[in-house]
Amino acid sequence: MKLNLKFWLQFSLINLFIVAILGVIMRYKIGFDFPYFDQSYLIHSHSHFAFSGWLTHTIMTLMIYFLQEKIPNFQLNKYLKIIIANLICAYGMLFFFTIQGYAMISIFFSTASILVSYVFGYLYLQDLKKIDPDLAAVNWFRAAVVFNVISSLGTFYLAYMMATKTAVENLKLSSIYYYLHFQYNGWFFFACMGLLFSFLNLKKSDNPFYETAFKLFAVTCIPAYFLSLLWLEVDTWVYLIAVLAALIQVYAWSKLIFVLIKVKMNILNEYAPLLRTILIIACVSLSLKFILQLSSTIPALGQIVFFYRPIVIAYLHLILLAVNSLFLLFYIFANHFITFNRNIKIGLIVFMIGIFLNEIFLGLQGLIPFGFPYIPYTNELLFVAALILLSGIGIIARYSMVKIKS
Repeated sequence: MKLNLKFWLQFSLINLFIVAILGVIMRYKIGFDFPYFDQSYLIHSHSHFAFSGWLTHTIMTLMIYFLQEKIPNFQLNKYLKIIIANLICAYGMLFFFTIQGYAMISIFFSTASILVSYVFGYLYLQDLKKIDPDLAAVNWFRAAVVFNVISSLGTFYLAYMMATKTAVENLKLSSIYYYLHFQYNGWFFFACMGLLFSFLNLKKSDNPFYETAFKLFAVTCIPAYFLSLLWLEVDTWVYLIAVLAALIQVYAWSKLIFVLIKVKMNILNEYAPLLRTILIIACVSLSLKFILQLSSTIPALGQIVFFYRPIVIAYLHLILLAVNSLFLLFYIFANHFITFNRNIKIGLIVFMIGIFLNEIFLGLQGLIPFGFPYIPYTNELLFVAALILLSGIGIIARYSMVKIKS
């Protein structure tokens, strides 16, 4: 049995389209009068489904395909059950978070999705042992599933505080940031890096810095969580560790990019200019992410950044859309898992325009605390950006279903 990769990736694109629909509804509620749906419920539904239905589903599917290509007599059936279980949980969260927010059924599906990730992590770690350890992607994938499990501790601690009525605002926010940190900077980042190293067919023996870069990111991932706590009055040693972690990650990423450009730049000439542009934008966005992360260690700047919502939203969307989503779309179409036709090219261009406008308009809102004047109709402009994003991914999803006539 072989994984029907195109089918499951079409699910991914449909799920991203649903994420965009929720984004449009939320933006419309902010800019205009729309009494239906609770905004806080929509936020929970939007974020949970983006994580589970789009990113986690896509990453799991691609990571399973990696195993299938490397392991003779690969046992796919157990992973198909995991893919289906994760999707059931994702759609359960999509529906019940939308209609009831945090309540018994939505929490059930949320908890179940975490348990599914545990099973996936265990099975995946066992199967990674069967693969040539010299493949550079192996360690990145191993770390990805470990950090995915670690991220869930924040969710469980938050649930414990809510159940025992011991939640205080600082601990509640710290738990949420813990979960987000190990999802964004652990599970998503390490999985995408594993896919990148797999795409480039790199081995650890090709260049010693491939393994060094992995070790630097793996070692700094946990202390980098302190960057999410700088809005608290932390001890000096905590602050210094956070700064050191941010500096090391900037160094590791800068040198890794330099090495990859030097040895693998020519490989991109094999791909369409649009796909090369998408990968470049994703890499530049990730570079910006590391720079912003380091900038947040400046005390005066950090206090503004963490307490002004538009800046936080802009930063999270930079990672979610401009880094992770664009990279995964590049990976899908560059590998021809779904046919890269003319209409999909149009959809990708529209989607990238939407990302750019969304970040620009959120950035304009984020400049207000620094003395910049308020830009009128910003909420309306953000609604337009959300519509453009929806249109782009709608075109991509629609024409990913089309069979090209020979």
